[in-house]
Amino acid sequence: MTPDDAFETSDAEADALARCFAMLAIRAGALAMEIFAAPQIESRMKGDSSPVTEADERVEEFLLSELERALPGVPRLAEESAARGARLRESDAFLLIDPVDGTREFLARSPEFTINVALAEKGAPRIGAVYAPAQERLWFAGARGFETRAAPGGALPAAQDFQPLRARRRPADGLVALVSKSHLDPETKEFLAREPVARSLAIGSSLKFCLLARGEADVYPRFGPTMEWDTAAGDAVLRAAGGATLTPNGAPLLYGKSGQGYRNGPFIAWADPASISSSATLP
Repeated sequence: MTPDDAFETSDAEADALARCFAMLAIRAGALAMEIFAAPQIESRMKGDSSPVTEADERVEEFLLSELERALPGVPRLAEESAARGARLRESDAFLLIDPVDGTREFLARSPEFTINVALAEKGAPRIGAVYAPAQERLWFAGARGFETRAAPGGALPAAQDFQPLRARRRPADGLVALVSKSHLDPETKEFLAREPVARSLAIGSSLKFCLLARGEADVYPRFGPTMEWDTAAGDAVLRAAGGATLTPNGAPLLYGKSGQGYRNGPFIAWADPASISSSATLP
């Protein structure tokens, strides 16, 4: 695949790249776990008041290098590089890298952090891999979505060990909602009060998209700010499983929003978009 035809990825190419992203995330997981297991994890605050650790930087450096080998010339948008002022060349297709999603969870020694690699094409997340190395859990998707177990630094399991992902239909006895551990704002509380939510679970990082994709939950509302690299890989996994990530007015969440600095607005991720109630959209 070349930069000029990257946006024309076939289903077979997408599935092959999903496996490539998954393997790179597993290898990167070993770097993250070295630092996670250290007696002390050093961090500093970035300009946006979010923390960064050596794991963020080492994992990103590794992924950028390996992705340049795998997809030479394809533009790349990565969190720490962007924080240092790197700019993304405009393209119909580009890579998104979040080396450690859930850095606060990482610093707190919580296993709810992930490594995320994605490819967006024509405004949509086409391919993604989400790896939770401390849990040895992996989700990846191209045309199809799968989950499996994988040890950090190990091999991608054989295809017979892949479990297909399929988001569930809206249950009759109420929704299971997933909310951010760090960003439970008034708008989210208002949304949860409007919808028939049976229970809410606070989950860190992009794991929320993956739990929707595997049929464990129904909705993930997010009204606070996120960046495109935060959501792209998990969103790709969810869409491949039959779910959708929508803005509050019901339009698909778009990628490549250069005019907004690649910042997402509010969104709601759904396991079963066909059953969304009218109250789930906002004026």
